[in-house]
Amino acid sequence: MRGALARLLEQPASATAQVMGEDGGGFADGAALLASADKVAAQLASAGLTADEPVLVSVANRPDDLAALFGVWRAGGVVVPIHAAAAEATRAEVRSQAGARFLLDAGQIVRVGDAPPPPRPLLEGAALIIFTSGSTGRPKGVVIGHDGLAAKLDVLARLLKIGPGDEVILPLHLIFIFGVWVSLLAISRGARLRLVPKFAPQPMRETLAAGTVFAGVPSMLRAMFADGTVAAPGLRAILTGGEALGPLLSAQLDLHLPQTDVFDLYGLTETGSCDFCLLPSERVAGTNSVGRPTEGVAFRIVDPAGEAVSPDTTGELVIRTLFGMLGYLDNPALTQASFCDGHFRTGDLARLRSDGFVEIVGRIKEIISRGGNKIAPAEIELMLLQHPDVAQALCAGVPDSRLGEALHVAVVPKAGAAVDEQKLKAWC
Repeated sequence: MRGALARLLEQPASATAQVMGEDGGGFADGAALLASADKVAAQLASAGLTADEPVLVSVANRPDDLAALFGVWRAGGVVVPIHAAAAEATRAEVRSQAGARFLLDAGQIVRVGDAPPPPRPLLEGAALIIFTSGSTGRPKGVVIGHDGLAAKLDVLARLLKIGPGDEVILPLHLIFIFGVWVSLLAISRGARLRLVPKFAPQPMRETLAAGTVFAGVPSMLRAMFADGTVAAPGLRAILTGGEALGPLLSAQLDLHLPQTDVFDLYGLTETGSCDFCLLPSERVAGTNSVGRPTEGVAFRIVDPAGEAVSPDTTGELVIRTLFGMLGYLDNPALTQASFCDGHFRTGDLARLRSDGFVEIVGRIKEIISRGGNKIAPAEIELMLLQHPDVAQALCAGVPDSRLGEALHVAVVPKAGAAVDEQKLKAWC
């Protein structure tokens, strides 16, 4: 058995954890999960799995999916999560890049290749290969190590204090690092984990009423508020990230869930996730900050030449962390190009405010140049989300013969609201 995460289920707290699927059923406790994982590991070993060999795991937020993850780790393999509903072209691309021979789906092993891939030094000590979409359209395999992710779980345990008394509601799938670390944290700390296969606002509001911790992106929260009020008196914490929370949603949370602590998290798959956190005690409705760096994370904000910019000046956010990726799969050139002086280049534009908090203002590749003015789409979207009738907003640059780029915006009204274009322009 190789890797720290393979031994996670052997911890005393994990034995009392519970994992439930959509129908409320699932593993009675962590001991049953461990037994299922060992059964998977034995099947993989019998099939001839080699050390550090990638294994595709089809995930749909089922308890069996977690048994598969732990089974691969306990067999000495590397997990490559892929959504159960992924298009065949996506599956073929991921299978080809990973070089996988085996696919695990609902506890069954399917052989999808003949020969094992050649040894890759990068995969020594690796736990996961998470494929992320990029601007080139071809997914990149981010290799995450056992030690880094296990250490990050310890940091998050100290920060979020999830424990045996919690029921964690998780609609985020295990193809995302956010979904992975929430699941592992809940199990390793003896909490009850409720996996939600598909998010829908009304059922989620009902599920939320029984939970103590919710982990999801702001869009999910906005959808729940857009279709009605949210009543969850037992909800003590919301873990959110992946996009800006926004002042309007922040105010709605304060109004409707005043007893709930909101942890606004920022991070990338490549950096191990949760690099910054805006703590509940620091969060003020109306702020767009991602807070301060979490334990083990350092950062700089730099100009195109890699030199640090002064406070309140916009530049690229670069991060140095103890928990980052081992590298991009089979792409050392991209790995090297992604770092500057030991810091990972996030591609996010940020500024360090006078209060010591970091604020994300956009993406480098998304900057719109309108008549020479540089505009960050995220700032326009955040402004529009403050309008009481707007549920969602998307801003983009479109080629324009006069200005170079014109600013185009699409908005989704809240349920029952009517948004007049001219009035909205005047409000902006």
